[in-house]
Amino acid sequence: MRIKDVAREAGVSTATVSHVINETKFVTDDTRRRVRNAIEKLNLYPNANARSLASGRSRIIGLLISDIANPFFPELVKSIETAAFERGYSVILFNTNYNAERAADYVRRLIELKVAGVALMTAELDADLITELKNKQVRTVFNDLGAVDEHMSNILLDYAGGIEQAVAHLVALGHQRIAHISGSNNIRSGRIRREAFVAAMKKSLPDADRSLIYEGDFRFESGRDAAAEILKSKQLPTAIVAANDMMALGAMAELKAAGLKIPRDISIIGFDDIAFASLSEPPLTTVCSPRTEIGRQAIEALMKTIENPDQPGVEVKISTYLIKRKTTAAPKKTTIKKASTK
Repeated sequence: MRIKDVAREAGVSTATVSHVINETKFVTDDTRRRVRNAIEKLNLYPNANARSLASGRSRIIGLLISDIANPFFPELVKSIETAAFERGYSVILFNTNYNAERAADYVRRLIELKVAGVALMTAELDADLITELKNKQVRTVFNDLGAVDEHMSNILLDYAGGIEQAVAHLVALGHQRIAHISGSNNIRSGRIRREAFVAAMKKSLPDADRSLIYEGDFRFESGRDAAAEILKSKQLPTAIVAANDMMALGAMAELKAAGLKIPRDISIIGFDDIAFASLSEPPLTTVCSPRTEIGRQAIEALMKTIENPDQPGVEVKISTYLIKRKTTAAPKKTTIKKASTK
């Protein structure tokens, strides 16, 4: 862009044009409008690299997610992109594939690009990278991974509360033999959900079998694999709580392939409420992780530290809630017992 041409067309100084482009000084609405109109008329647009060098930062937010193939994440990306756009920022997306080393490499690239901030909506991250982000004063928002600090915010989703609701719902229906398909134990959110399941079972069913936990990796196939293991049991559970919807849907596919009817023979609950959950057959009972709210709150938290250098990071807690559909019902023996007493 030739700043002199824009300045001449708008009738302002080159310094004023620079301030409008880089947002480095207050400019009246009328002056800003004249400069913007001049830029459009001359079909000249600012060089993003030059602007970031001049201002010390760009208007780009780096976004990392764990698995683009999991419908949970595209829905989250959409909400983050929408919220960022409304604030005048663009989003650059990276998929880590649940790989902490890959995540670290992407973050370092984003630091080199002088992005305005980084949204780490991932389930994995190297602790050393958090220290590096802190030392470089990168504005960051985590998804339940980091600690609140000077330039760092954290979004806390109530995984434990959601799992507790799922177990309570099954217990209220009369289930006592309940299995859990957990996420990877190497991932913090997977551990939280697993520990919450154990705690909820201990609270509601202190004498229940504690061995009915099958580890997955949050993907569809691992849900199928876990269900295949469950089918080998001498005594099947009457219900399953899966740590996410993808594994729940995978388990449903395997159980149905084995001839079981859901929920007549076995009940199942997922976690996240992805779009496919309501479209499955039968529609999946699940715990909702509100992606629109997560995305909006993540950008709001990030903007506080980007636009106000002295603003410390914040911690935002987001509730989850159970959505009852058609994959849960009273276990067979409970139904029979009730029928015989009438």
